[in-house]
Amino acid sequence: MNYLTVEDIAETAYEVNRAYCSVLGDLSFGPWNEAPVWQKETCVNGVLFHLHNPEATPAASHESWLEEKVKEGWKWGAVKDPEKKEHPCMVPFENLPREQQMKDHLFRAVCRSLIPVLGE
Repeated sequence: MNYLTVEDIAETAYEVNRAYCSVLGDLSFGPWNEAPVWQKETCVNGVLFHLHNPEATPAASHESWLEEKVKEGWKWGAVKDPEKKEHPCMVPFENLPREQQMKDHLFRAVCRSLIPVLGE
């Protein structure tokens, strides 16, 4: 049996969210192999969060992401701007629009589905 790596799960979760965002009209995500290092690291950290917190809710996932971004110097901004480190999702989970909350639901679902086939 072929086992997945944390990076494989991160890539899958990223691509699921990218597909979801494209349906919403958000085409700002490029494919995984073109994503900047910081974005890949964020996804890997999200997988690790779910690996170590298997019962974590989508809200807890978002809060973990939010804490990471604050530590990296990000702040709220109306438009996502990596150079300025601004992001419109820099708010508590309950203040996110429903379609943005769904990204955390999808990320969690991918992690919960694929972590059981994570290699040792």
